[in-house]
Amino acid sequence: MSRTALRICPLCEATCGLTLTIEGTRVTGARGDRDDVFSKGFICPKGASFGAVDGDPDRLRTPLVRRAGELREATWEEAFDAVAAGLRPVVERYGPHAVGVVLGNPNVHTMAGALYPQVLLGALGTRSVFTASTVDQMPKHVSCGLLYGDANAIPVPDLDRTDHLLLIGANPLESNGSLCTAPDFPGKLKALKARGGTLTVIDPRRTRTARLADRHIAVRPGTDALLLAAMTHVLFDEHLVELGELAPHVQGVDEVREEVREFTPEAVAEACDVTPAEIRALARELAAAPTAAVYGRIGSCTVPHGTLASWLVDVLNILTGNLDRPGGALFPQAATDRTPRPAGPGRGFALGRWHSRVSHYPEAKGELPLSALAEEIDTATAEGEPIRALIAVAANPVLSAPDGTRLDKALDSLDFMVSVDPYLNETARHADVVLPPPPPAQSPHHDFAFNTLAVRNQVRYSRPAVPLEPGRMAETEILARLILAATGMHGADPAAVDTMVVDQTLGKAVKDPDSPVHGRDPRELAAQLTGDTGPERRLDLMLRLGPYGDGFGVRPDGLTLRRLLAQPHGIDLGPLASRLPQPLKTRSGKVELLPRPIADDLPRLRQAMGERAAGLVLVGRRHLRSNNSWMHNVPALTGGTNRCTLHIHPEDAERLGVVDGAPVRVKGAGGEVTAPAEITDGLRRGVVSLPHGWGHDRPGTRLTHAATDPGVNVNQLLDGSLLDPLSGNAVLNGVPVEVAALNTPL
Repeated sequence: MSRTALRICPLCEATCGLTLTIEGTRVTGARGDRDDVFSKGFICPKGASFGAVDGDPDRLRTPLVRRAGELREATWEEAFDAVAAGLRPVVERYGPHAVGVVLGNPNVHTMAGALYPQVLLGALGTRSVFTASTVDQMPKHVSCGLLYGDANAIPVPDLDRTDHLLLIGANPLESNGSLCTAPDFPGKLKALKARGGTLTVIDPRRTRTARLADRHIAVRPGTDALLLAAMTHVLFDEHLVELGELAPHVQGVDEVREEVREFTPEAVAEACDVTPAEIRALARELAAAPTAAVYGRIGSCTVPHGTLASWLVDVLNILTGNLDRPGGALFPQAATDRTPRPAGPGRGFALGRWHSRVSHYPEAKGELPLSALAEEIDTATAEGEPIRALIAVAANPVLSAPDGTRLDKALDSLDFMVSVDPYLNETARHADVVLPPPPPAQSPHHDFAFNTLAVRNQVRYSRPAVPLEPGRMAETEILARLILAATGMHGADPAAVDTMVVDQTLGKAVKDPDSPVHGRDPRELAAQLTGDTGPERRLDLMLRLGPYGDGFGVRPDGLTLRRLLAQPHGIDLGPLASRLPQPLKTRSGKVELLPRPIADDLPRLRQAMGERAAGLVLVGRRHLRSNNSWMHNVPALTGGTNRCTLHIHPEDAERLGVVDGAPVRVKGAGGEVTAPAEITDGLRRGVVSLPHGWGHDRPGTRLTHAATDPGVNVNQLLDGSLLDPLSGNAVLNGVPVEVAALNTPL
């Protein structure tokens, strides 16, 4: 007999509510939950394929431990014994920095990934930390850190109320949105147009989103910051700057005016390949709209001036008075945010507190560039030990980082590696121990990260839809045991990790005069926590101490886990609201419009006004039925448009003798790949496009379906040397490449 269960979809950032159909313990169907307070029944192809993702036969069911050079099935006890035996000697002999930690994108899609990695990093004490952020959104974190004093204070467009939305480097009709959590992003864009609003898209490709736009500007890849700087110039030059209610909270407006004086539309037009008239129109329309929001994403982050582009997105929102007002760009307030503190100066945000050992890249937000991982392993210097052991949690950097071939070799040279991953993929195949988490239907779910980026304040929680399969271990317990094994406490009760976090959190809260539990007994408070597991008790703690929480009885109608469990479709907490100056943590207590690191990087942007790439440049692309490298093993999510082809403009194809469907060679600084050509006028001349996350052709993996159509790894075209200097983010878009028909020499 079948039954249904509710589940929040973990397969992209939209976090849609699902209604699962379950036969026994197997998910046989998924549809949108019409009563979900946030997604209201919307579902995309990924969510509809939840059952296929959940039941993929290639998912590992037991740990793997390397014995005599081969990965073999083992018990959980054997696996964690091996982890402790492999990691502790490295720490004790070479120090904590000799252990690298790589955190992949799926971590932010799981409850365990949100609750435990920071505990691991704090307990281990390593500075050798790498995440997917530095091949994605780190420029936005850095720019917001510098502007607002908090790298996680990222304003999002108020999609439901704005009159004018300008998207740059974003294709939410394919990605479902990113750094902007919005179920049914396509529907929200159509609603914008239906109420008489304007949609403008800046993108070198005529994406599905661009085809919906009122105005599409096919900018030259990599020149986003120049275009935005010229728009900023126009606002000043034509006296269109109007901060409105923001004025008391902003400093540095006059300094920005001086810095953009040279970025006239005429000065940047040739580099951007956008006419001065179009640039002026963009700025005037933005300033004239009753409300407006500028939103930039991965296309404007993964470029040489990614941090400057991300900064200018917010500068435009600020100068037009659209930051922190309904219809503009606002700061969400998640239910598990820390207790809001009174407005006032904070500690600010610092870059470069330490540097990578080999190339001396500065840290950003506690991380080093993922592009530097290979050299930190395979290159000896006099400045400390190389990375000798690696912990990879839900990460596949062999495909997601530049020059995967070099990293492939570097991983083989490690003394020890442990991978937490459901698949034996291109990275996990190098591990000495693989610890597989259970499928998502067997795990609880709360979106800690994405609710801080949501276009409407709400809170939802899903308990496991089916019980944990015998022989499996909850992902939360896996990571708790990993923390213990890595830090010399192997064999201790994994529940001790959650107890430690609860005790530390309450110990700080009762000493904080701004906390609702100031002066109370932390043991008495801990005894009030509810939940069936340690992670649920931690969620209850965060809800109670959060901005909507009951404060442990201080606000009787406030949020608790018990109240949330009584509302399985979630609790609506209302539309985004103005919050300044409370979110600001800068040393001045104001929005610091021209931080020193930004000012110091602007000369590099001025130099770019005179640069223009000769030949072809490469950009990436996303598919609606894919999310990086971890969904190509599901037949329902591959095929059709989700193919690894090289998009090329008809005129470029004719000039190069490229035939539609025929193989072409693409060569970059890091190597070359061969892929079938797909001739399309959906991108501008001089630009070619390969999707990200493919290249499933390495031996030793267990990705049966992905291996039948492996595609090629676009990041192999990069040698890892091109980085945005402020954020350490890899430059993945606008990079020069050579393209030739297969039988034509490059």
